[in-house]
Amino acid sequence: MTQTNTVTPLNHLVKVLRLGEPSTYRNHTYINGESMYFPTGRVYGGQVIAQSVIAASKTVSASRLPNSIHGYFITAGDIRQDLLFDVENLRDGRSFSARRVNVTQAEGSILTAIASFQETGQEGVEFSDPMPDDLPDPESLTSAKELMQPFAEKSPFASYYAEKSPFDIRHITPTVMLQADKKSAAHDSGKQMVWMKVDGHVDVPQVMHRALLAIGCDQLMMEPVLRRAGLSISTPGISYASIDHSMWWYRDLDINEWHLYVQDTPIAAHGRGLGNAKVYSQSGDLVAVIAQEAMVRVPRQ
Repeated sequence: MTQTNTVTPLNHLVKVLRLGEPSTYRNHTYINGESMYFPTGRVYGGQVIAQSVIAASKTVSASRLPNSIHGYFITAGDIRQDLLFDVENLRDGRSFSARRVNVTQAEGSILTAIASFQETGQEGVEFSDPMPDDLPDPESLTSAKELMQPFAEKSPFASYYAEKSPFDIRHITPTVMLQADKKSAAHDSGKQMVWMKVDGHVDVPQVMHRALLAIGCDQLMMEPVLRRAGLSISTPGISYASIDHSMWWYRDLDINEWHLYVQDTPIAAHGRGLGNAKVYSQSGDLVAVIAQEAMVRVPRQ
């Protein structure tokens, strides 16, 4: 009997993140990559940020892990085209390595980013904000896959979250995937808490765990802005796009395990909103901090 291997969304994501074989010319390294499906038809911002982390990691010592990345989205990418990652070696110091990553397609740049890598095992001052307590167990909450399944045949976004997302997302605060959170809007609050992990299991190096966190977080970063504005992902005529994305990793993480996203938004103006997130392991360690600005536009009634 012939045995077939099922390609899950998570398996495909890991394949997309691994990228191609690098080639080097002077202080530049060139690496090809492909895109994964996203219902907008554009290259998913979290995907290209995560791929940039992996591309840059191929040019540094294995003893150095990504500690931060700061990226600007230049223009929308086409998921039908491959991506070219141009990694420029800016500096290799005793503790840190800096790389500039320019991601292009046929029409030009779609993202430019600077990534920093730090030698592991360094010590210094240490403190962190504590994780909120008295939280519901993630297994007791309804997953986004279940919430979106009834709408999968009517909406490409619902179909993606129900059947194609490589992540298991479980909101503690009411989700804004289906409708606006009028209570939060009335209290002028974009605060939310969400559990997330990969939907399945991966056995990959720590750099891949950090890259997977980078793509996973992008599925949540704009939600506080929508929540505080009294909007939802399904608001008729809404359009949105990431403008920039910054991320800092402080501890090793296991993306197979649940992580808590504690999120808020301090401001929105001029059609732009800023989302923040602190990411905790289930044991309470603050492992990463994220900030993202996005364009959000709603048609006038």
